[in-house]
Amino acid sequence: MEMHISADRAMSMLAELSVTLKTETIPLLEGYGRVLAEEVRATMDVPPFAKSPFDGYAFKSEDTINATPENPAVFTITEEIPAGKAPLYPVEHGTAAKILTGAPVPEGADTIVKYEETEFSPQWVKISEYIKPGNIVTAGEDVKAGEVLAPKNTLITGAVMGVAAGQGIKSVTVYKKPLISIVSTGTELIDVGNPLPPGKIYSTNLFTLSGLLRDMGAEIRDGGSVTDDPDAISARISRELESADMVITTGGASVGDYDFTQAAIEKAGGTMLFNKLDFKPGGSMMAGVRDGKVFLGLSGNPGAAAIGLMRIGAPYIRKLCGRQDMYYEAIDVRLKKPVKKPSPKMRFLRGYLEITDGQAYFVENPSQGNGSVSSLLNCDLLGEIPKGAPALEAGTFIKAYRVK
Repeated sequence: MEMHISADRAMSMLAELSVTLKTETIPLLEGYGRVLAEEVRATMDVPPFAKSPFDGYAFKSEDTINATPENPAVFTITEEIPAGKAPLYPVEHGTAAKILTGAPVPEGADTIVKYEETEFSPQWVKISEYIKPGNIVTAGEDVKAGEVLAPKNTLITGAVMGVAAGQGIKSVTVYKKPLISIVSTGTELIDVGNPLPPGKIYSTNLFTLSGLLRDMGAEIRDGGSVTDDPDAISARISRELESADMVITTGGASVGDYDFTQAAIEKAGGTMLFNKLDFKPGGSMMAGVRDGKVFLGLSGNPGAAAIGLMRIGAPYIRKLCGRQDMYYEAIDVRLKKPVKKPSPKMRFLRGYLEITDGQAYFVENPSQGNGSVSSLLNCDLLGEIPKGAPALEAGTFIKAYRVK
C-alpha cells in the first residue's frame, strides 16, 4: 500500500488495473451514451447514388458551351424526378430532366442548374450561359463503403447513431454498463425525505456522485447508509461487492477515522492500494481491490468527494465502461481572478471555462469549501494549482481539466 502519493500516481494505479468487460446487443435507438463493443463499418456508399443538391434541371454540360442570353440553349423536358423516385429515362443531347432536391441524377446528366437561373415551361427549359460539369452530390460523398465510421470503444453520440442508421443498422453491440454501488457512511446522515433532527444532515453524496458516474457511463445502485462502525461498514462493503462491479464509500476517510476505514476494507477481504493522497480537497481517500473489484473510499464532504472521484477515479471508471477516452482533456487557461493564498499542497478548484477576447479563462466558483455542494453547480473545469505555488495573480496560466 502506498501513502501520501500524488494525484497522478494514484490515478495511474487505478487506471492501469485490468478490467473484464461484458457485452450486449441493443436497439440502435437505445444506444445513446453507451460504448461500442465492436466497430461500425460502412457496407455501402452514402448517398448510395448521385443526387441533386437543389431543385433544378439535369442535362449534359456540353450542350451549353455556346449558350448566351441572346442565343440560349433550349432543352426538351423528358420527365420530372422527385426525391425517392428512380429516373425513367437517360438524358440525351438536347433533353433535360426536371429534378428536385435529393432526387437521383439520371444517366447521361453531368450537371444541374437551379430553377431561378433558367426560363422554363412544362415542356422546355432555356439556359443562357455555360454551366460547367458538377453541381451534383456524388455517390459516396458523405461515406464510402468499407470506411470505419466509429471504432470499437467509441462513446455513442447522436452522430454515431445517425451514420449507423444510414447503413441500415438496427442494433449495435455495446459494453454492459458497470454496476457501481454507493455506500454512505456517517452517524450524522439522514436519508432524503425524512424529517431532519437537530445535529443531522441529509445524505447528498449519493445524488452528487451518481450524476457524475452516470455521465461516465455507469449504472448506479444505492448501497444505503451505514453508521460509523467498522464491522457494519465491512459487512456492507462485502455485501455490495458480491453483485456490484465496484463499490464507492463516502465518509470515514479523514485522518481521525482513517485507521478504522482501512480496517473495514481489509476485514472485507480487500487489499489496499493507496490512502491519504497529496492534494486538497479530496486527498483524504483510499482504494483497495478484492477479487478484481475496486473499492474506492472518498471523503464524506461532498465537494471533496466529487473532486476525488473526478480527478482519481474517473479514468478507471471510464475504462470499466469500455471507453477509449479514459482521461479528461487537460487545457491551459488563464486565471480570471487571483488565487490569494499560497498552496503548500496541490490544490484543485471548481470553476468554469470562459472565453474572452479569444483567451480561455478559468473562472473560480464561489464557496470552494470541502463540504460545498453548490460549488459543483456550473462546474465544467477543475483548475490545478501546483504544489508549492505562491499566491497567483489574475492572468496566470494554469492547467485545468474539462470534466464535462
